[in-house]
Amino acid sequence: MRLLDEQYTRRPSFGVPKLTEWLRRQGYVVNRKRVARLTRKMGLVAIYPKPKTSAMGKPSKVYPYLLKGLSITRPNHVWATDITYIRLNDGFVYLVAIMDWFSRYVLSWELSNSLDSFFCVSAVERALRQSTPLIFNNDQGSQFTSEAFTDRLKASNVAISWTGNGRYYDNIFVERLWRSVKYEEVYPNDYDSMETTHRRLKDYFNFYNRERFHQSLNYRTPHEVYFQQH
Repeated sequence: MRLLDEQYTRRPSFGVPKLTEWLRRQGYVVNRKRVARLTRKMGLVAIYPKPKTSAMGKPSKVYPYLLKGLSITRPNHVWATDITYIRLNDGFVYLVAIMDWFSRYVLSWELSNSLDSFFCVSAVERALRQSTPLIFNNDQGSQFTSEAFTDRLKASNVAISWTGNGRYYDNIFVERLWRSVKYEEVYPNDYDSMETTHRRLKDYFNFYNRERFHQSLNYRTPHEVYFQQH
């Protein structure tokens, strides 16, 4: 699972056949059935090329995609969210984050040992205590299409935007965040518990927001861009 996690982060377009062949070339005797079981357990599915960390929801109402042709010009114009897998020494947990698209500022994040909707609702609650976006964009995973999640956004008069299946670039900034989190923090370290994971990620997100310069932001930090222009 550790090897699959690293390769999948490098190559999110790899499905079960390619991951199986890649493991075999590393010297592991493994078949597709085992790789399929492990990737399901980790919540990883190749969708050309976005990984899908949650099952599709079956909502009573479907919201349109609002970002097509939209020029995002200021903080709190668009927020986005996603879920990723974080490995531990003896298991794994899930991480959700909410990001301001314009500044790349991470407004909130939460950990969970299950893929229920509660930790996602908690993350959006924390983010909305800071400010309110015009549009909130997410995929159609069951956590984000749940009434608890959408009702909280509607209560704050936020326009809800749902990404279509396989639209990787609709959430490209959060995907880049996951790669930064994993390559700069998760992979170089070993997490032995939820508490350790939470503590290390808290430090990392503080670094990411306040100290990590972004070339796309003219070498400013997300914190600088979000609060100077907010």
